[in-house]
Amino acid sequence: MATQKLYVGAKLRELRLRLGLTQRVFAERLSVSLPYLNQMENNHRPVSAAVVLALAQEFGLDVTELSAGEGERLVSDMREALADPVFGPQIPPLADLRLAASNAPALARAFLDLHRAFRQSHERLASLDEALGREDAGLRSSPWEEVRDFFHYCDNYFDSIDRAAEHLELGTSVGTDVFISATDRLSGQGIDVQFSNIPALRSFDPRSKLLSISARAAAPTQRFQLLYQVALQTQNELLEATLDGANFRTAEARDIAKIGLANYFAGAALMPYRAFLAAAQQTRHDLERLADLFGASIEQVAHRLSTLQRPGAKGVPFFFVRVDQAGTITKRHSATRLQFARYGGACPLWNVHRAFETPGHFLRQLAETPDGVRYLCLARDVSKPGGAYLAPVRRYAIGLGCEISHAGALVYSDGLDLKGRFEPIGISCRICERRDCHQRAVPPLERRLRVDPDNRGVQPYDIAD
Repeated sequence: MATQKLYVGAKLRELRLRLGLTQRVFAERLSVSLPYLNQMENNHRPVSAAVVLALAQEFGLDVTELSAGEGERLVSDMREALADPVFGPQIPPLADLRLAASNAPALARAFLDLHRAFRQSHERLASLDEALGREDAGLRSSPWEEVRDFFHYCDNYFDSIDRAAEHLELGTSVGTDVFISATDRLSGQGIDVQFSNIPALRSFDPRSKLLSISARAAAPTQRFQLLYQVALQTQNELLEATLDGANFRTAEARDIAKIGLANYFAGAALMPYRAFLAAAQQTRHDLERLADLFGASIEQVAHRLSTLQRPGAKGVPFFFVRVDQAGTITKRHSATRLQFARYGGACPLWNVHRAFETPGHFLRQLAETPDGVRYLCLARDVSKPGGAYLAPVRRYAIGLGCEISHAGALVYSDGLDLKGRFEPIGISCRICERRDCHQRAVPPLERRLRVDPDNRGVQPYDIAD
């Protein structure tokens, strides 16, 4: 098989400019001629193995960045974006995409940014649900909603925080090793840890530097709360720097976001990126096996799977959602084309609502959204006991899924007819245009209605063409 030639002119030029070197000096340190370097930077010639080796030795460049290829990542991202039905069925040839990624990477990134902005604008239509649902509602987001949108539009992935958590090196990341490692790190900060019968999950007294963890909480929750405190004590500068770039409108939003980022660090430390990605691929994304391997809960594992969006090392693009018993979405993230309603509940035809009926079991569903995209959806109930008699039990259902093209990578696809019948689901009634849905609660926002007093179907109106 012929070896694929490596064209990384934009990466070479970016490295040289970052180092502040002229082409002549850069060429000398790479032991190549000036014309050869100029041809490589303009993608007229591929990068040789000798140049790759020189880049690693002279400048400490991680060669995996070149092997993954920024251009190939751009090509992959453009192909994913162009699969959006808004572009129609004709996708540009792969050769054209590679040409654009190699010779005009800035233009390719601008296209991806534009498509991302389009998706965000389309999703914001769902925000009208709140304004239409309450007379006194305004379109200005609350601090909580502002933070939720911040995480959503960052694709729920924060590279610097994720890598810092991965470098924490907690040993096997399972069982007592995490307890010991996290406790030792906190002890190094002068913090004592105790497990006691407190009503809260975690309580920290900054004056006495005493951290109390609920002895009644499940072991995965205890580990997570310990790592949350590790994040606050050892990564404060990184968290604050990330918050500075968010430009939140209120101090309350910033405070809520800091908690979210510390939680992100805790999850990434409990399930380090590369180790977790490898285990996910090896187990075919078996949530129960992954929970055992990393000492985590089913919900923590499902949430972590939806964050595996590191450039050059992406996992399967998942959506993740958590709903309460009333059907209200309390957590949401999507690395797929599926977008959730920002307010109110999810589509009642979705299997996540049936999870409460079969506690302790995974439900599988082959579903199709109105845009014609098909998904494999998983759902399971999650109970969080209070740890004592008469203590309240919190019950949720979580949903995890991927587009059907990735279904073969999941153990949950075994035995399903992936070419069979797909159940129609939507996002929110107000932005769903299905005309014959028997569970429709309200008409779609952007369609006219036709009312016939002499005929009554499933609904007291028809949706006009």
